[in-house]
Amino acid sequence: YIGGRKARDLTDTGPYSISRNPLYMFSFIGAVGIGAQTGSLLIALLFGVGAFGVFLPVILREERALATLFGASFNDYKTRVPRFGPRFGAWRDADILEVRPHLLWRTLRDGLVFLMVIPIFELIDRLQISGLVDPLIYLP
Repeated sequence: YIGGRKARDLTDTGPYSISRNPLYMFSFIGAVGIGAQTGSLLIALLFGVGAFGVFLPVILREERALATLFGASFNDYKTRVPRFGPRFGAWRDADILEVRPHLLWRTLRDGLVFLMVIPIFELIDRLQISGLVDPLIYLP
């Protein structure tokens, strides 16, 4: 929806019609999920707080840039669409989507980072179960 058009057009269709920051919103959910893979609610919460702490300054900087680029159009968009959302009832789609394959592949590759931690946490779990590694602390 936004690939290659970020600074040229104000995108307000598809996922951007229900959340101003769908990529950050789902990255935040992914970070909490990664933390949950440890089996600890505390770690899941810490990952969520960490992701929020990283994303919020970026979101605020991007919003200032979008306000400068798009002015009143962006202000109208802000009143219609929540910063994090989602507001599912507001979904609007485009009739035609322009897809740039190299940007799609880059986005998919970037998303694989979330999957990489699963085998790492599984390895740590197996090492603990086998007794080769002792947990330093136990968390809820």
